[in-house]
Amino acid sequence: MNRFQGKRILITGGTSGMGLAGAQRIVSEGGYVAITGLNEERLDRARSSLPVTSLILKSDATSEADISELRTAISGWGSLDGLWLNAGFAEVGSLESVTADAFNRMMNANVRGPMLQLAALSKSLNSGASVLVTSSSSVYEGAAMTSLYAATKGAVVAMVKSWATELAERGIRANTLVPGPIETNFRHFMPEESRQQFEDFVESQITLGRAGKAEEAAAVALFLLSDDASYVTGSQYAVDGGLVHY
Repeated sequence: MNRFQGKRILITGGTSGMGLAGAQRIVSEGGYVAITGLNEERLDRARSSLPVTSLILKSDATSEADISELRTAISGWGSLDGLWLNAGFAEVGSLESVTADAFNRMMNANVRGPMLQLAALSKSLNSGASVLVTSSSSVYEGAAMTSLYAATKGAVVAMVKSWATELAERGIRANTLVPGPIETNFRHFMPEESRQQFEDFVESQITLGRAGKAEEAAAVALFLLSDDASYVTGSQYAVDGGLVHY
């Protein structure tokens, strides 16, 4: 299958997990990838696992300077057939523990970042391109301790619906990926001592009885990035094993 033959796809937050799994599969299907990340070790590992034709960039979604540099790098690399805005992070805590600093850090990374990245990269998108943004099943779980994270990922859903309308006149689609518990980053933001207990509880609520694999989430992402989803826009695609009944 060569759905991405000759196509260029940028994945932010693409140095590990489902982002990297997606990049590797795009390459295997004939495409070219550019990925961003912050962790030097992960950047190096990603660089060694992808072809030399790939563009591997250290870039912070919260930095306007980095976003400007990303736009310049992509304009020199080539126009985009797909943009997967996957970078973000999560922290949990009680309502009382939320501070202005914590609010700003998460909103900057998970909401402001993808908004400004798309604004900067919009002119690099070809007609017929696909934009995909990663949200989270936390938006719908109503779990305690996740209100701030869920709020940022809920904002993403709203953003994409508006983007789908605005970009349609250029023949560009926009959709949201809604992953549930995925093994490679499954509640990695929780303290180690409480993580296993929490994971066991969550997995007991999943219809399929297990956490998902990065490759399984990436497979749905790539469907939405490909021409196979040419009549899909403004949609949310859950990859959560039946955790949330939408």
